[in-house]
Amino acid sequence: MSQLTANSSIGDWLDHPQGGELIRNLLAQSGTDANSLDPVRSLPLQQLVEMSQGRMPQSVVDDLVRAANGGEIPEDDGPSGWQERITPGRFEGRTVIVTGAAGGIGRATASRIVREGGRVIAVDISEDRLAEFAASAPEGRVVAVAADVTTQVGIDRIIAAAGERIDGLANVAGVNDDFSPIHETSDEIWDRVIGINLTGVFKLTRAVVPVMLAAGSGSIVNVSSEAGLRGNASGNAYTVSKHGVVGLTRSAAFMYAQQGLRVNAVAPGGVATGIPFPAHVSETGSARLHPFQSAIPSVAAPEHLAASIAFLLSDDGVNINGAILPSDGGWSVQ
Repeated sequence: MSQLTANSSIGDWLDHPQGGELIRNLLAQSGTDANSLDPVRSLPLQQLVEMSQGRMPQSVVDDLVRAANGGEIPEDDGPSGWQERITPGRFEGRTVIVTGAAGGIGRATASRIVREGGRVIAVDISEDRLAEFAASAPEGRVVAVAADVTTQVGIDRIIAAAGERIDGLANVAGVNDDFSPIHETSDEIWDRVIGINLTGVFKLTRAVVPVMLAAGSGSIVNVSSEAGLRGNASGNAYTVSKHGVVGLTRSAAFMYAQQGLRVNAVAPGGVATGIPFPAHVSETGSARLHPFQSAIPSVAAPEHLAASIAFLLSDDGVNINGAILPSDGGWSVQ
């Protein structure tokens, strides 16, 4: 039986006699069982660090690997299963703005575009994490912009950093709601979720479109959600925001279809990003949503979504405009 590493799949860990026992003991300490990991069996164990939103530090994964290998961390051959396949030069000479670029889907998308030859204007509110990402890329390929996409000051800062050429925009930044139904939804939750998930997309898209129109070309990809396709995937505010992104996408796609612009959206299902939730989650909403959220067929890695987004941004998506692409492991057909 092969050695277990941080990049071995969660399924491999669970199916391994010693690794399975280690994982089950760890879960038992937090009051959960192995069934909770069924949707993420195909993901590497390492992904749990990001998914945990800080509750599982890297040291826990390292300790598991040591315990499964007699106290040593073996040489790692990299992730098993699906592997990213970079298309060299696909974004050569192009400038693409990516929001939410400090982590999760945004960072995976920005990283892929850079590795495929592009220049990325990486936008996020986390200045430190942006700086770390920019430092990991070849010099000059990532321009880090700490900005709030809900404010005009932030939008102006992004456009100024991009300069005269903007070939693509990936509106990825987003936050979740507290799963509340409408009678429990507070003004604070509504304003924050709608502001970031929908108004920010509107403001930045409005700002880049004139630049693209002047050039006669451009590709915009918005991140909606499975919650933009149905009503039972999240709470009221998040669901409204993601339905709004679908409407914005389709309207813009229609308006600019004859002027060289393409506007599409991806609709993710479950993704192992560690997207932040409010401190208090609605018990009413959670109880109603749980049976449906439990039906998620699989949870994707951020790189899976980056592949879909990069495809739509690139010339490979030349004949695709106004599409809402479910990138959800098949959840939308259930």
